[in-house]
Amino acid sequence: MSQPQAHLVDDDEAIRDAVAWLLKSRGIPCRSYDCAETFLAEWNARLAGCVILDMRMPGMSGLDCFDHLRERGSTLPVIFLTGHGDVPLAVATLKKGAFDFFEKPLNDNELATRVEEAMAVDASRRAASASADTVKNRLATLTTRERQIMELVLLGKFNKVIADDLGISMRTVEVHRANLFDKMKVKTAVELANLLKSGT
Repeated sequence: MSQPQAHLVDDDEAIRDAVAWLLKSRGIPCRSYDCAETFLAEWNARLAGCVILDMRMPGMSGLDCFDHLRERGSTLPVIFLTGHGDVPLAVATLKKGAFDFFEKPLNDNELATRVEEAMAVDASRRAASASADTVKNRLATLTTRERQIMELVLLGKFNKVIADDLGISMRTVEVHRANLFDKMKVKTAVELANLLKSGT
């Protein structure tokens, strides 16, 4: 994953300079792009942070850029910058999943605060996704027998009952259970249940 930062897309150099300066003064890393095409050409799934997107630009509009990002599966929160006449359009974009919009001229502090919030949302999403991937990878290491035992452990069954259910010795259940807990990096059935819940 790349360093989390605000990705500012606006054809107006004065706006780019002002917003970039504002964000950097609040300790928010910022990268600027002069058009949607340039940003999309450099976009990849590892980009982290948020996007600040001007609604009206020559060439591809901010709205078209937003649609392209969604088509590519981007989960980056998007904050639109809009002129007065675009407010109804901006409201419509919120319904389509945009994070927020700001009408020009901008309220600097409010924008910076919302950018921080958008970046926190992105970080939280990525952490949850990484957690789900970790659980998935651990589950992939389990043998068929370990998975069977895991399902019975999650039902609250004791080793003796599991042994009877599967027609194996209690000692074998104990060994498989220990291996299962070791691979899943948990110490108790409750921890295992909580881990699986967090990974869904």
